[in-house]
Amino acid sequence: DDNDASSIEELTTRANKIIESLENEKNLNNSVEIYQKLLKLNNIIEKKFKKNFKSISEKTNKKVREIIKKR
Repeated sequence: DDNDASSIEELTTRANKIIESLENEKNLNNSVEIYQKLLKLNNIIEKKFKKNFKSISEKTNKKVREIIKKR
């Protein structure tokens, strides 16, 4: 599965396509499998978002400490 190598934007695009297909699906039996894929994709997006947030937060804290040291 190449979801781990994809960007949040790419994964979001995939999720939106799955949502569209769910909205157009007439057979509820097919919807269960599609919905499971959407949940999996959502979990991957959430993990990537948290990882990116942590990275940004760490970089920001480092820059703030550097600025404080210069004063």
